[in-house]
Order: sequence, then structure tokens, then C-alpha cells
Amino acid sequence: MDRRITKAILCGRVLIGSRAPVSIQSMTTTDTRDPQKTALQILELGREGCDIVRVAVPDMTAAEAIFDIKERIGDIPLVCDIHFDGRLAIRAIEAGTDKIRINPGNIGGKEKLRPVVKAAAQRGIPIRVGVNGGSLEKDILSRYGKVTAEGLAESAMRNVRLLEEMDFDQIVISVKSSDIMMNYDAHRILSQMTDYPFHIGITESGTIHTGALKSAAGLGALLLSGMGDTLRISLTGDPIREVRLAKALLKACGLRPEGVTVISCPTCGRCSVELEPIALEVENRCENIRRPMKIAVMGCEVNGPGEAREADLGLAFGKGRAALFQEGKILKTLPAQSAVEELMRLVEKKNHEND
Repeated sequence: MDRRITKAILCGRVLIGSRAPVSIQSMTTTDTRDPQKTALQILELGREGCDIVRVAVPDMTAAEAIFDIKERIGDIPLVCDIHFDGRLAIRAIEAGTDKIRINPGNIGGKEKLRPVVKAAAQRGIPIRVGVNGGSLEKDILSRYGKVTAEGLAESAMRNVRLLEEMDFDQIVISVKSSDIMMNYDAHRILSQMTDYPFHIGITESGTIHTGALKSAAGLGALLLSGMGDTLRISLTGDPIREVRLAKALLKACGLRPEGVTVISCPTCGRCSVELEPIALEVENRCENIRRPMKIAVMGCEVNGPGEAREADLGLAFGKGRAALFQEGKILKTLPAQSAVEELMRLVEKKNHEND
């Protein structure tokens, strides 16, 4: 796919935009005023594959805690989420945050925004301009009569211009809506107006079930259209699930080639084994493999090597037997009960090739 060409923005060690790999973000659920718990969660997110972590900074105690948090988390890029009080942003910048997220319009006017922008410029850190349906300016709401994609785009560009008027251009734009179509249209409009990178997400997407579905539809559409430079899948609950789903989404869109992709047939009356637990076992055992690989787990000979010929390795089950195949060619047939172990032996061998 042709990805949108944008400015390059550096957040700590992670490059955002300029066709760099799409980075994964999440947000801590701990109280930022507890630096130990917050740092532990940030480190856990980092181990899971999160590239950038955001924390809420609701008051000066939380802002002061950023000093301690930064010392504990190594080189994981940290974003501080600030609302209403620019002094919190300045203190977070002094504490070493790698990026701040603000809505410039709610900081309290240009004179209160100016020292925030100056502090960010002096430290060389970017500002993420965040806009959503709940933060639209009254005049924009009045003009369009309700929250619209056009209004979201206009609000974002108004806030971007506020920063540009202060000679600041290290900007990432975030426009989020819980309405998937509106979210898509707002980004489509914005992509014609600016070359700043986009942080994408579906706001208030919901629990693991509805949130995963809405995020896959909404963010998948943006990614496949070439839009989106960094993303968060926002879910109610454990942020670890956000990271796992984000990785899976990027892999499904062909934007994160590393790791194993397991394909399995939907099953039908021809299937002679309980295929779901077999596919889940293979998926779980391949979770930590980083070498790009496609593995097929098929329920019958019809959906075997022929239909899954693009797979690096695979199994096709019959009555009590399984065919082990590689790149469409059958290597051997073996008892069904030993098939997964034999498959995993070849997966591990392939994973360590050229080590």
C-alpha cells in the first residue's frame, strides 16, 4: 500500500511519520502520583511490545512524579497527557517527558499556551494536538449544528495553527471519534490539509469485545488507506490487551511482518477433529516467535496444502491422521495426536535458521 508521506517527528527513540513503522501506544491505568506502580506498568507494556506509553498528569504531584518515573523506565518513550493547566505541561517537560499531549484550546488562551510551546521547543520534544467530539469549540459546533468530520478537522487545524504561529512545528495530530465513519472522514479531510503525522484511535470504543471490533474496522480502514503513523486501541480495562490487539491488527494489515501468523479454516461437516483447540495451541506456542512465518491449521484434505499453499508450514487433518506440509508440498503423514509436536519442531528449526 502507499502510505501517506508526512513530516518526521521524534518521540524519544521512536520515529513517528515519514513512513517509519507504525508505532503502538497505550496508556497506564495506575495513579501517576505513585511512580513505582506506574513505572512497573510501563515496563510491562514495553515488554509486551508497546513502543510509546502515555500517562495522565492531572495535578502537580503527578507532574513531579515524572522525574522518578523517567528514571525507572529506561528508554521507553513517555507521553504526558495534560488538560487545562499549562504549568503541569511545563513541569512534565522539565521532568524529561518525551512528548506532551494537549488540546491547545483548553490551556487558557495564547498567553498561557506560549510558555508551554517555548518549553517544548527548548527541550526538542513534540506536542500531540488532541481533538475529539467532546472538545469541539462552540463556534464550530454552532456552524455545523453537531459534531461532524468537517468540524473535527477544522478544530484540529485551528489548534495546529496556534502552535505554528509560535514557530513550532514538531506536531502530531490526533482526531478521535467513537463514530467509525466520522473518524475515517475526519482523517481523510485532514490528510488533504496537512502533512503532520497522525496518531489514530477510536475513542470510547468500549470493552474487549465491542472495542476490538470497532477498532479493527475503524483503524483497519485508515491503515489500509495509508493513514496512521502511531496508534492506540482504546479499551476499557487492562492496557496489555490494547497492545496485543494493536500488534495483531498491524500484522493483519501487513504493516508488522514479524512474528507468526496462524491461519485456520472455519470448519464444516468435513472436519474430523476438534480444530479450534489445536489452532489455539499452535497460536499460543508461537506467540514469542519473532521470525515472520505463516502457519496453516486445516481441518481436512480439501482445505489442506492446496488452499493453504502460501503457508510456510501447515497441518491438514483427516481421520486419525494429519498431513504435514511445507509451501504446498506434503512432507509426511503422521498420527493426529503427534502432529502439533512435529509441526512445532519444524517451526523452531525454521525460527533458528541462520542464527
